[in-house]
Amino acid sequence: MQKIPSVDLRDFLSDDPVRKQKFVNEIGKAYSDIGFVALKGHFLNDQLVEDLYREVKNFFSLPVEAKSKYEIPGIGGQRGYVSFGKEHAKGRSAGDLKEFWHFGQYVEKESKYAAEYPDNVEVTEFPKFNTIGKEAYQMLEKTGIYVLRALALYLGLDEFYFDKYAHAGNSILRPIHYPPITYEPKDAVRAAAHGDINLITLLMGAQGKGLQVQNHNGEWIDAMAEPEELMINVGDMLSRHTNNKLKSTIHQVVNPPRELWGTSRYSIPFFMHPVSDMPLNCLESCIDENHPKLYDDITAGDFLYERLVDLGLIKK
Repeated sequence: MQKIPSVDLRDFLSDDPVRKQKFVNEIGKAYSDIGFVALKGHFLNDQLVEDLYREVKNFFSLPVEAKSKYEIPGIGGQRGYVSFGKEHAKGRSAGDLKEFWHFGQYVEKESKYAAEYPDNVEVTEFPKFNTIGKEAYQMLEKTGIYVLRALALYLGLDEFYFDKYAHAGNSILRPIHYPPITYEPKDAVRAAAHGDINLITLLMGAQGKGLQVQNHNGEWIDAMAEPEELMINVGDMLSRHTNNKLKSTIHQVVNPPRELWGTSRYSIPFFMHPVSDMPLNCLESCIDENHPKLYDDITAGDFLYERLVDLGLIKK
């Protein structure tokens, strides 16, 4: 496969069962083949996207001292600011050439998960930063829930199988700034080759070159979306839960050509996580003689903790 397939969520949302099934078949095949799709017809409107990028660029343009006060110790970078070079890919020591922000879940006070989640961090310099971030978070979460419903049908499950795990899930909206490169990087790239931790990732800002996906032949192919599309990929939790029927694909963000080193890059992924007590045990329907069980039983919360240690965000 040399190109990321494109699908339209409006097919799934239509009242036409043929169009709905077409979407289920297309996204299921794409996630079985390469683990990525470009999705149009989502719930983000152009104005919200424009507003979010404005607020994000404003924040990252602040002096380091101003941003640093939003870096909260002791929470593994799960809310607020994470400074340049702090995160690295699993198995690497060189920090990625990026800084980022985390918006987290908005749960009701009476939710049993409220005590698990750190509070979102309020940016005082830009009054709209948090309100626009919250709206984008909720529209991406809504989009993700419908994608998971389609995948449930593809897997032969009840359409709403994932709803109880995705509602109030530990999802993260991560605006990322890849600053201009000012010196020859040794081993560092903007984001080293990795698989995502979560169920699915919905990515804004994949319109320019940089994001690459590894196909089954080990070849790196450019993953570029059209202006109105989100790039959506399978994460390790969903791959594990489906006994690798749906593929979590290795991807990276490479450094630009030298003539573009002086430019910033922004992207905004939404990492859709389930609630911490979701069992990631391989689905029985995905295990047979030809596909033996590949993974030990584990909860989403324990799996996340292990991976945050691997990434250097939590110190054991």
